Amino acid sequence: MARLDRRGLPLSTTSDLAAGRYRDGVDLLLSAWPGAAEVLEEAIAADPDFALAHAARARLHAIRAEPAEARARIAAAAEIAARHGTERERSHVEVLSLAINGRPARALERALAHADAWPRDVLVLSLPLGAFGLFAFSGMADHDQARVDLCERHARHFGADDWWFLTYRGWSHAENGAVEHGRALALRGFELRRENANAAHALAHAMYEAGAGEDAEGLIAGWLPGYDRAGPLHGHIAWHAALAALERGDAERALAVYAEHVQPSVSAGMPVNVVSDTASFLWRLRAYGHDVPEGLWQAAAAYAARAFPDAGFAFADAHMAILEAAVGDRDAVGRRAAALTALVEAGALAAGPVVPAICRAALAFAEEDHAGCARILEPVAADVARIGGSGAQREMLEDMLLLALMRGGEAAKARALLDRRLHRRPSPRDAAWRGLLAA
Repeated sequence: MARLDRRGLPLSTTSDLAAGRYRDGVDLLLSAWPGAAEVLEEAIAADPDFALAHAARARLHAIRAEPAEARARIAAAAEIAARHGTERERSHVEVLSLAINGRPARALERALAHADAWPRDVLVLSLPLGAFGLFAFSGMADHDQARVDLCERHARHFGADDWWFLTYRGWSHAENGAVEHGRALALRGFELRRENANAAHALAHAMYEAGAGEDAEGLIAGWLPGYDRAGPLHGHIAWHAALAALERGDAERALAVYAEHVQPSVSAGMPVNVVSDTASFLWRLRAYGHDVPEGLWQAAAAYAARAFPDAGFAFADAHMAILEAAVGDRDAVGRRAAALTALVEAGALAAGPVVPAICRAALAFAEEDHAGCARILEPVAADVARIGGSGAQREMLEDMLLLALMRGGEAAKARALLDRRLHRRPSPRDAAWRGLLAA
């Protein structure tokens, strides 16, 4: 009897135990839930020649920023799949191998082709999706639309009760502007599997885009205590609660959430989340008129310097520059911007010139050269989406431009930007800033 994965695709293993552990491990991986590593290791122990179990373990290593381990695991998977894998399994391993070995453009191309042939192979279909997926980090300005298009192209292959597909279809629509539709889809995915950090995360994003910060705080307060601190999204989902509290003016509550869940000393999240969450929260705290407690900038910058010492990862670079500028390390920002400019000139940075421009703008803003910040950031504002991430994460850069315009004497341009934002996402903060402009 053929062993099948959770969505009915055949598995090349002779072990019922290995197949069962693989199904459970992939569920845990796709829901960002603790225990995936241990369960996948049990699948490998039950059948050491099970290529897809090695491949899933490689993917988990990559998610956890363990590149050497990921490369070793995917090499093992490729060797096994070449010997006795099916065509689907060989293609599955190839796509993961391209992503893990630093060939994202080719990985995206092959992932889309693989999804056309085997749309229910969700570990591969997941690669282009999400805020940190292959689409987001492709350098495309329209990656939000690309994710929606991908989900809709394959929606017919998934029923109304596939918790994973509902989660990512909903997140994609909410990020692309169909907020209520996306929220409803993500909520259905969450209801089907509450032990799913990606669904809680998708809902938090949909609520943010709807301007429903108190709904997000309520959701997270009720759900987060059941999600172990070892979960990769624990700190990031708490960041959403801190952001919501900050938006409604409760800096004390926001700082308490940050201290308990988000700051580097307490978070077990992926480095890219820890760096972006700390940088963007502290920047917003100060930009919204609150004091940043002593030592928080320095702790975040010290962690970031270890996590991303070299330039070339656009999303991280934008946040690195904010941290470096905040602690007064002008030379570090200059080196990062210069290195990024060289990569742009060599055609080696997919996100393009917007990235070094963000670095220079962050330094100008930190040094209160608001007119200079606006001059740098305004011409590239339409390309900020090219760095990847989510709307909630990138909105900080729009806030930077808005404040630079306000403080640099460009009130008319600031009002126009606020008018455009009003049609996209309601925010109590924008109302306060409109009041300042009117005064």
